[in-house]
Amino acid sequence: MSLDYDLICLSHLRWDFVYQRPNHLLSRCARERRVFFVEEPVHGEGPPRLEVTEKANGVRVCTPTMPPDTSDADAERLQSAMLRELVRGANLRDYVAWYYTPMALAFTGALRPLATVYDCMDELAAFRGAPPALETRERELLRRADVVFTGGRSLYEAKRPVHPRVHAFPSAVEVEHFAKARARQADPDDQAPFPHPRLGFFGVLDERMDLALLEGVAEARPGWQIMVVGPVVKIDPADLPRRPNLRYLGPKGYHELPRYLAGWDVALMPFAQNESTRLISPTKTPEYLAAGRPVVSTPIRDVVRPYGAEGLVRIADGVGAFVAA
Repeated sequence: MSLDYDLICLSHLRWDFVYQRPNHLLSRCARERRVFFVEEPVHGEGPPRLEVTEKANGVRVCTPTMPPDTSDADAERLQSAMLRELVRGANLRDYVAWYYTPMALAFTGALRPLATVYDCMDELAAFRGAPPALETRERELLRRADVVFTGGRSLYEAKRPVHPRVHAFPSAVEVEHFAKARARQADPDDQAPFPHPRLGFFGVLDERMDLALLEGVAEARPGWQIMVVGPVVKIDPADLPRRPNLRYLGPKGYHELPRYLAGWDVALMPFAQNESTRLISPTKTPEYLAAGRPVVSTPIRDVVRPYGAEGLVRIADGVGAFVAA
C-alpha cells in the first residue's frame, strides 16, 4: 500500500472535548497527511450541512449540523450524503478509514478505503446510554477491519479471540508535558486558596467514578482537600457528593493540567468497579506518574497489572483501605 494516503476518522468524541487518545494520535498523523475528523451531528438552525474547521495542527474537524427535529434515519442518510460530498470535494482518492465508533457504519457504506482500522479505545457497549445497536455494529466492524488496536491490555484480551489482527496499543504519556508538575510553581487561582494536604483527580466525571468512595474519603479525613478537575458527563451534577473539603474545579485545558498536579500531594483514581470499568486502561496513570505524584487507585485490572504489581501505584478497595493507602 502506498504511504501517500489521507485519513478519515469516524469518532464518537468531539475534538474539542477532552484532549485524549484521538487528539494525540491524529494530530501526529496530520503532520504527514490530510486528516478529516468526522464528529457526531449537532443540532442547529438552517439547512443540513457539514461544517469543516481546520485546526492549527492541520486536522480538519468535520461537524454535521442538522435541524433539531431530524430523525435517526434521516440523520444517517444526511451523514452519508455529506461524507460522499466530502470525499468528492476534497478529492479523497487514497485514504484509510479510522473508526472509533462502530455506530458510524450506518453512514459509511459508500467509503472505499485502502484499509479499515478500528481503534477500540474503550468497551463502548458497557457505557451508560450506549445505543442498543452498538454491539451488533461492532461485530460488523470487526468483520470489516483490516487491523484492530485496543486501548489497553484487558481490552486486547477481550478482542483477541474475535479478530486475527488485534494489537495491544495502550495510551502513552507525553512525559515532558506532565513532568512540568515536578517543578515548584504558583498554584492556579482557583486552587490556591485551599490548604494542604491536597488529593486530586482529573478526568471525566461519569458513571465510572465511585462517588460513594469519594464522599467516604472526604468524610473520613475532613482535613484533606480533595480537588476534582474535569467535566461532568452522563450523570446529574446534583448527584455529586458535597462536602466542605470536596472542591469541584470544572474542566481545564490539557496545557493547564501540570499546574494543578504540581499542587497535589497525592493523585487519585477512585474508579467504580462495574461493567463500564471492567476493561478500562486509564491514561491518567502514567500521566500522574510522569508528574511525580504518588498514586492511589481502586483495583482496576489494567492498573493492578502492571502498575500495582511493580509498586508504582497503591491499590486499595473500599474507603478504609483507600484512606490508609
